[in-house]
Amino acid sequence: MLLVGHCQTAPVIHEFGSGDGMPMIEAVLGACFQGMIHGYEINDVSWNLANTRIRYQQIEDRYMVHHVSFFDACNKPYTSTLVTNPPYLPAWTDSRLYIKGLYGGIDGSMISRKLLSLEYSTVLLMVSSFSNPAGLLQYASEQGYSVVDFLIRPLIFGRYSSQPEVKSRIVELHQEQKAFFSEHYYLLAGVVFQKQNHADKELSDDLMAVIQSLR
Repeated sequence: MLLVGHCQTAPVIHEFGSGDGMPMIEAVLGACFQGMIHGYEINDVSWNLANTRIRYQQIEDRYMVHHVSFFDACNKPYTSTLVTNPPYLPAWTDSRLYIKGLYGGIDGSMISRKLLSLEYSTVLLMVSSFSNPAGLLQYASEQGYSVVDFLIRPLIFGRYSSQPEVKSRIVELHQEQKAFFSEHYYLLAGVVFQKQNHADKELSDDLMAVIQSLR
């Protein structure tokens, strides 16, 4: 929904971490999108699966997943649109995580902040309620972004977010008012950030009001 509403007319979209490609494939098939999406995925299995599915759907002219690090390929400022579901698990170190690629730094927002520093005009970013969302929104504002839209849903703590090293860090962040969750659930928001010179609204306070409902 957010992708269709805010990215449909973008001539080029970059995607950080394509995974198996299914979310973007479904978005492409469900929208009248005529631009080009360049995804970046470093996992061999996921990259191969994504391109297999792209070929099966015959949308190679609209979606391509590259087997290269996003930060190596897109290390210069861009004016196009970025779509991403970055790693957001907080922990003091990634040394004991089940999957190190899910590590989001000590407060879970490290990768998100790095992506928001790249000067894309529009960024569609997944934001977790237990990964210092207020700090991330403040950082986005400092980078010249406004929140212009969001969708939010509850998720059950799973295997990776329930790992002791992660869960204990989430509890610490909660004590610092940097993480919001209930006994079984946390919130994951799809947030559209837009450079303030193009934005027609600012919904950061509205987003935080919903996130902070889990105390």
